[in-house]
Amino acid sequence: MFDKFVYRIALALVAGFCLVLALTATGLRAEEDARGLINSLGQANFQKAGEIVQALAKTGDPKVVPALQAFSDGNLYVRKSDNQVFIAKSSGETMDLLDPLTGQAAGQEAKDDLGKIKINNNLRRAVRAALGSLTLMSPDRETRLEAAQSILKAPGADSLEAVEAALQTEKDGEIRSVLERARAVAVLGSDRPAEDKKAAIETIKNEGGRDAIGILSSVSVDDSLKPDVAAAIAGIREQLKFWDAVQNVWYGLSLGSVLLLAAIGLAITFGVMGIINMAHGEMVMLGAYSTFVVQNIIRSSYPALFDWSLAIALPVAFIVTGAVGLVIERAVIRFLYGRPLETLLATWGISLILQQAVRSIFGPTNQEVGNPSWMSGSFDLGYLSITWNRLWIIVFSLGVFVALLMLLKRSAFGLQMRAVTQNRRMASSMGIRTSWVDAFTFALGSGIAGMAGVALSQIDNVSPNLGQSYIIDSFMVVVFGGVGNLWGTLVGAFSLGILNKFLEPYAGAVLGKILVLALIILFIQKRPRGLFALKGRAVEA
Repeated sequence: MFDKFVYRIALALVAGFCLVLALTATGLRAEEDARGLINSLGQANFQKAGEIVQALAKTGDPKVVPALQAFSDGNLYVRKSDNQVFIAKSSGETMDLLDPLTGQAAGQEAKDDLGKIKINNNLRRAVRAALGSLTLMSPDRETRLEAAQSILKAPGADSLEAVEAALQTEKDGEIRSVLERARAVAVLGSDRPAEDKKAAIETIKNEGGRDAIGILSSVSVDDSLKPDVAAAIAGIREQLKFWDAVQNVWYGLSLGSVLLLAAIGLAITFGVMGIINMAHGEMVMLGAYSTFVVQNIIRSSYPALFDWSLAIALPVAFIVTGAVGLVIERAVIRFLYGRPLETLLATWGISLILQQAVRSIFGPTNQEVGNPSWMSGSFDLGYLSITWNRLWIIVFSLGVFVALLMLLKRSAFGLQMRAVTQNRRMASSMGIRTSWVDAFTFALGSGIAGMAGVALSQIDNVSPNLGQSYIIDSFMVVVFGGVGNLWGTLVGAFSLGILNKFLEPYAGAVLGKILVLALIILFIQKRPRGLFALKGRAVEA
């Protein structure tokens, strides 16, 4: 009994040893086959090299990946003495050799004793596809995604089996989407039945986008499938027309939010005081430079607070520009009420002084203002790419609008401002100090312009000329919406922003602005007080 037990154990050990030997021999043969294919690249022409690359991909051996990558990068060399192929790197007058399968050092050779294996664009595409099929089963998600994308860039019928095998096990939604498209493109170039190719065309159509049009336009299909391809392309183009319109609306809202920020302070000062303030753009510019100064201090002394730099810069910009506005009103503008032309000239002179002062302090060149991490990058919504900085500026502009509206409607200062706007003499007779209302209103409008500069620093160049880009558009928004009316400023800013973006593709940026100006002039002829006119006996007189 004991002898039989020992005999069985010995038999099992012998069988296991034989199995190990067999597997080792199989592995060695596979490695020898792969090495032979790699060595044959040294004497192959471009067509033969393409066949060798496909054969290497079919081995499924991840050890050939470094050799294929080196081939694509132009780092694969053949030794002239024995036609052995190595990965080679320059080291002065010699080349360091690496084994193409193991990556181990294989000595050095003089450059003249080696020949570089040539590669063209067609071969590079074949190598990308081969690398993709070899790494589709990688446990690393990023590796699989990169592999799927490489196959999609260089699709071929030879990679179809690898893609279908990967689809059976892939769970990640993004990778599956790329693989589905790669499979569909590969099917169109294969000898699969017409029903499979029609399904592939439908898959590419459902994926949509301009890339899908390029894929369908470049594939070669039978005449019986050309109507399906044409119908799919037409359907994608109709879909893209809709998304182009949505994108124009988004760009218009983005531009409108910028115009709202730049114009909302002007709407207050223009409505309450009747001042044509040509220095309003320079308040925006001072707000942007306040952000620049704050970020420089944070970078040098408190780098951990950089993501909070805009939150810190907002009150700083409001106080700085509000103080500058208060000084301008007390020193210059209060002596010029009732003389609009002289006010215009005086504020224009102030704008030039402020620009030159900034040039003298900070220099004439653009200054760098960084984006915090939460305002960097973008995300996709359908075929619409939305940047975080633009989205936050829209949110911020609406927040400023709501806060200012609450100030005007719910505070004593807001009540006095509205009283002075509607009937200055009556407000004065009721004991309201109109001169101080004017001063603090001008400071408030300048402070809001400074906050607008903080936001604009994230999307525009911070330079002494920053405010000049927005002053004319701001006046158009205020006049179109209705002087002194915040709701009119909101509607006017977004309306003009969207109109600009719909006109630009057809008329160009400059002619588009001219057309907008002409339309506003025609509109003012019909409604001189704008969309939302202020009400009051003095205003209506």
